[in-house]
Amino acid sequence: MSVQDKVIEIIAEQAVLETSDVTLESSLEDLGIDSLGLVESIFAIEEAFDISVPFNANEPTASDFDISSVASIVSGIEKLIAEQT
Repeated sequence: MSVQDKVIEIIAEQAVLETSDVTLESSLEDLGIDSLGLVESIFAIEEAFDISVPFNANEPTASDFDISSVASIVSGIEKLIAEQT
């Protein structure tokens, strides 16, 4: 399973949607994911890929991690995985 597919699966699960409802252009807001859902998604992503996401739920805008769309999240995760190897 690709990073993109796994991230979409995790986000769809948090949003209680089908994976087909989650597009790369979707924002978390579009999908109905609130700040708690975002934090849960980040935790699930960290666990799935065994990485640490540089994201502060208390100051989401202070983070370099771009959560503006599903595509930007996938891109950020791929970058973190690449940095670990």
